[in-house]
Amino acid sequence: MSKRYLTAESVCAGHPDKLCDIIADSILDACLRKDKASRVACEVMATKGKIIVAGEISCSEKIDIRYIVRNVLKQVGYNPLKFLIYVYVHNQSPDIAAGVNTALEARNGVNEQYGSVGAGDQGTMYGYATIETREMLPLPLVLSHRIVKRLDEARKGKLIKGILPDGKAQVTIEYDDDTPVRVKTIVVSAQHEKNKTQEELKQDILNNVLWQCFEDFPFDDETEILINPSGQFVLGGPAADTGLTGRKIMVDTYGGLASHGGGALCGKDPTKVDRSGAYMARYIAKHIVWCDFAKKCEVSISYAIGKANPVAFTINTFGTGTVPDEILALAAQEVFNLRPAAIIEKLHLRNILYSDTAVYGHFNSYLFPWEDVNRYSKLREVVEKYANRED
Repeated sequence: MSKRYLTAESVCAGHPDKLCDIIADSILDACLRKDKASRVACEVMATKGKIIVAGEISCSEKIDIRYIVRNVLKQVGYNPLKFLIYVYVHNQSPDIAAGVNTALEARNGVNEQYGSVGAGDQGTMYGYATIETREMLPLPLVLSHRIVKRLDEARKGKLIKGILPDGKAQVTIEYDDDTPVRVKTIVVSAQHEKNKTQEELKQDILNNVLWQCFEDFPFDDETEILINPSGQFVLGGPAADTGLTGRKIMVDTYGGLASHGGGALCGKDPTKVDRSGAYMARYIAKHIVWCDFAKKCEVSISYAIGKANPVAFTINTFGTGTVPDEILALAAQEVFNLRPAAIIEKLHLRNILYSDTAVYGHFNSYLFPWEDVNRYSKLREVVEKYANRED
């Protein structure tokens, strides 16, 4: 057996970068409530006493961005009166809008269903799924998400007194080959009030967070547990560390344990394939694993800006597939329409509350349409068809 260690992190809602992601997606939500056809590419920076919102927003109705920012600050646990809010937004570039509104195929006279809307950007988006957990995500990431979510809940519900909004967690799992066998290290950093001692904090987090998060995969006597290893963590949030949208993309997706194309998800409307393409790639990967065609699967979809059809599509099952990857790729392209307009319709991406995706990962809830596996019967049928041709 080959021993190895895999590590992933997650962050609390009050972490400066995540605060920015939540603000950006809350602005997107407000735009889509007013106008389902809104185009949004929103960037946020948070620093001591200041929130700066910039980007390209085209919406048929006016949005009160400052109100949204103040509301998010309050919900997350910060005092909105302590921040000045600066807004610098303008409409989407007419050149980009033209390419999205009328895809290259349509401009060339090709009349295809869902072929009139072009991709809002170029790039490669990845989706991943694994049998490792019931969430079909890597175990270190699932456990890290659990910790920070529980930490936020403990703060809001006053289960733990004296903790503040900023915080993060990291988990290292020991594997034998691809099988997780034990928890090697747990790291938790939680912002706290000045009068809370380190010993009180450690006991509170151990008793009210960690035991509950590791019930189905327990840590042992040899597990290294580090709570606030830097010592005092009183000054936190934007006052201590500048936050930016899109700086926690590995937290958002697969914890760095699967590929990521580099594009951030938060603050972008679904014509941006950084978001919609990533959701569709996850949707397909999860179907393949759910159907027992592989123990783990990575799907990649590449787009050109202004073009409806992807320029490349591949599937990699890392040698775990029960069906050749080439057959899975052919079947997936027949079952799943990869054009942006079709993705938006299939996954209901005009009707999502995107601020729910902005923290604890974009694949953390069965309520998200891309986490459903409602096409598994059709996928099995088409894979069988192609497999029989091979025979």
